[in-house]
Amino acid sequence: MDRGTWDDWGPWLGERLGELSTGIHFLTRLPLPRHAPLSGGAVGQSVWAFPLAGVVVGLIGALVYALAHRLGLPPWPAAALAVAATLGVAGCLHEDGLADTADGFGGGDTTERKLDIMRDSRIGTYGVCALALSLFLRTGALASLAEPGMVAAALIAAHAAARATMPVVMFFVPPARRDGLSYVAGQPSAARVAIAALLAVVILGLCLGPLLAIIAVVALAIVTALMAGLSERQIGGQTGDVLGAVEQISEIVILLVALR
Repeated sequence: MDRGTWDDWGPWLGERLGELSTGIHFLTRLPLPRHAPLSGGAVGQSVWAFPLAGVVVGLIGALVYALAHRLGLPPWPAAALAVAATLGVAGCLHEDGLADTADGFGGGDTTERKLDIMRDSRIGTYGVCALALSLFLRTGALASLAEPGMVAAALIAAHAAARATMPVVMFFVPPARRDGLSYVAGQPSAARVAIAALLAVVILGLCLGPLLAIIAVVALAIVTALMAGLSERQIGGQTGDVLGAVEQISEIVILLVALR
């Protein structure tokens, strides 16, 4: 690459790498170096890279499962360890959103009350049940796949594509609050959302094959639309907790599709 070409593409590439770093930093607890504090605006610009952050999380879970399998553990405990690894890498960010959303939607009788419950750090019965079902379904799906290669493909597909649903909800559903990271991040551009969706489709195709990828895309579209509509009816928009819940449900859907 000559000097002129690098001068043209270097700054653009540097911006994209910075956005990728922001996406990974926001969605994981990996100790990546940062030169500036994480802001809502930076998160909004990095949404295209959310599926790539999911690839990192899925790969780590796959490595843990492969190691457990190599050590002779049966599928269920190996799958539980793989799920635990993804929880640790992602800092239970989406699980927290799922629990808060379940508590708020299930326990509140007004929009204001639902939002208050979702902000409460305590977890209620709805949240406990939602988390238990999420962990059970994900672990059970991986244990049913059993073979490390199939588990790896399912984990990478699920974590990558599920994170692509969050920018879609951010684009189509307005924030329910006038504060919080979701509001500060704002509506991502259509181009960034489209790139995230395209990356998700490509990763699904590579990991699950064309037929299952098509089924997964259709299922994700339905689930995302249903959650977006439910969120608007319940609280008048979306929040970071709702985005986490969308990711969790989408992850489960993809893992169940991978069982076919």
